[in-house]
Amino acid sequence: MYLHLGSDVVVSQRDIVAILDLETTSISRITREFLDRAQKSGMVIDVSDELPKSYVVVGSGGNYKLYVSPMAPATLTKRLNRNILVE
Repeated sequence: MYLHLGSDVVVSQRDIVAILDLETTSISRITREFLDRAQKSGMVIDVSDELPKSYVVVGSGGNYKLYVSPMAPATLTKRLNRNILVE
């Protein structure tokens, strides 16, 4: 199954490592450093021009991307859980 992150972007549920709230996690210095390094290394993919609310860490086999989404983490988690129950 796939999870829709916004716009026309979908990712495989199997590859989702974490769904995180951008506002609450960016308070931490360590998380800000992680986001900064991810941005500088080209790992960040902005899903939309809208105000970002969450980021989703996706990857497998050592190849990871960080998708910045305008959708709330709770919305993405509900979609993910609904899809898992359907499978």
